[in-house]
Amino acid sequence: MKPRPKLAAAALAVVAALATTAVSACTAGTENAPAKPQSGSTPDRTPVTITMWHGFVADNELKAFDDALAGFHRQYPWITVTTTKAVQDDQIIQASRGGNPPDVALSFTTDSVATFCKTGIFQDLEPYMAASKVQESLFPKVIAEYTQYKGRRCVMPMLADTYGLYYNKKLMKGAQPPKTLSELAALTKKLTVRDSKGDIKVAGFVPSSQMYENAPIHTGTMVGAKWTNPDGTSAIGGDPAWKKLMTWQKDLVDWFGYDKLEKFRKSFGDEWSADNPFMKGQVAMAIDGEWRNAMIASDASGLDYGTAPVPVADDRPDLYGGGFIAGTVIGIPRGAKHAQAAWDLVRYLTTDTDALVTLSNALRNVPSTLPALQSPKLDKDPNFQTFLDIFASPASSTLPAHINSAFNQQTLQEAQIKWESGRGDDLDALLADVDKKIDDKLKLTAGG
Repeated sequence: MKPRPKLAAAALAVVAALATTAVSACTAGTENAPAKPQSGSTPDRTPVTITMWHGFVADNELKAFDDALAGFHRQYPWITVTTTKAVQDDQIIQASRGGNPPDVALSFTTDSVATFCKTGIFQDLEPYMAASKVQESLFPKVIAEYTQYKGRRCVMPMLADTYGLYYNKKLMKGAQPPKTLSELAALTKKLTVRDSKGDIKVAGFVPSSQMYENAPIHTGTMVGAKWTNPDGTSAIGGDPAWKKLMTWQKDLVDWFGYDKLEKFRKSFGDEWSADNPFMKGQVAMAIDGEWRNAMIASDASGLDYGTAPVPVADDRPDLYGGGFIAGTVIGIPRGAKHAQAAWDLVRYLTTDTDALVTLSNALRNVPSTLPALQSPKLDKDPNFQTFLDIFASPASSTLPAHINSAFNQQTLQEAQIKWESGRGDDLDALLADVDKKIDDKLKLTAGG
């Protein structure tokens, strides 16, 4: 699975706009209804060619995916799969609304799941699962929250991303990874090195929400923060956990000095390259996804590092061991020409243990079923095992599917940047404004 950088404001706006415009297709959700799923695989084994769109682009990704598809063809020799790479969600939505979708589509983000399900862009998979006797118990419970929307399951999980704490053992100087936010703050201050001008040379940890994977969607799990109420309205302003997290972050930003921290942050290389500051020894501790293990092995093999769960609020020790989880999702678009064969492929890629282990070993993403997690064929080293444990932890959580998921994230992050930069001095007012903007947007999308 290609690493998913946190969405920049412009990209978030695009996804949010797609979600809004796609809702207008809601009435079309019953068009091109799928034929009644057949039990098991295609019974007559008539040769068929199906199309699949995905977002893989890198050579190692494409090879791993081709290997998985080769395994599928060995089991289903009458089904040929032709693929198109580097496809984004907007292309899937437009093709489905235009009546010319692929048979199978894979998305690298869960932000579009509510749009896919609510508007009928992707077909309901429950009938297929029932006919094939695929049980939801195959997957960790947290996955159910991002593969369905208001009881409609229109996608299946195919690999997962899990977030934890990376730490540089040399820079830690014997210190153990922190388990609480107060421990993280204290260790950050102890490990930070400045030059004679007070500029930062090495940071123990960069607390800014603008730092790569420090977006609130990932850090909110450290305090157990809530995003929405059961009715879809915003819970952010009324949840004291967000205020606790943002106050903690700003206190640490202020200790560094916002301008000094921004100067240091803006000197960093590209997150997805060998110039990543953690890999170059500029940062002692960083929040990141499981894929960083593979990048370190490729571009910084000499780095002596460790991994651990993210630190949590001092008064929430029950959260330790968990983290944020999301993942790649796959489904059958409305109007697919070969829906039953498409389901055979979807089922194989999301439930076949060997297929998931093949992909996980090659891409170093977390396999998304419980049997695959327990497979003896799964490559496990201590640093990757951390993320397998986080994925299986009952303390882990995700961002439940929401029709305005991208907009909600963008709105909160904009407020957090304003707060930590000192351009807003009333946190309660900022968070109340976040609620208002989110709820106003919800009204425009027919209540989510």
